[in-house]
Amino acid sequence: QVQLVESGGGLVQPGGSLRLSCSASGFSLENYAVGWFRQAPGKEREGVSCISSTDGFIVYADSVKGRFTISRDNVKNTVYLHMSSLKPEDTAVYYCATDTGLLAGPARCRMANFRVNFENWGQGTQVTVSS
Repeated sequence: QVQLVESGGGLVQPGGSLRLSCSASGFSLENYAVGWFRQAPGKEREGVSCISSTDGFIVYADSVKGRFTISRDNVKNTVYLHMSSLKPEDTAVYYCATDTGLLAGPARCRMANFRVNFENWGQGTQVTVSS
């Protein structure tokens, strides 16, 4: 069974840090670009960051540049999102997903069109930034 599971969310104070994990079962993440997305209450889902499968391409949303770092461990079949200097506006449910493999190169991380370009969505993990 192909499945992605997110973990690592929780309640953190402003300025704090969290590390989210996206672990795969039933397939190898190594062959896919993996994106992190988030959805806050009453808002549209948005792309946060994406890491390509083999060429090291990484992209971040402007709102998280310099604060979030995406990485992957192909041995553990896991992609991480290290989040630091967290702000209340980072509060959301965070999801990971794989690209469809239909595009090539950096286009595989085209997060803006996530409904078409990404699949195998996990169940999400809640991140709440509050004092």
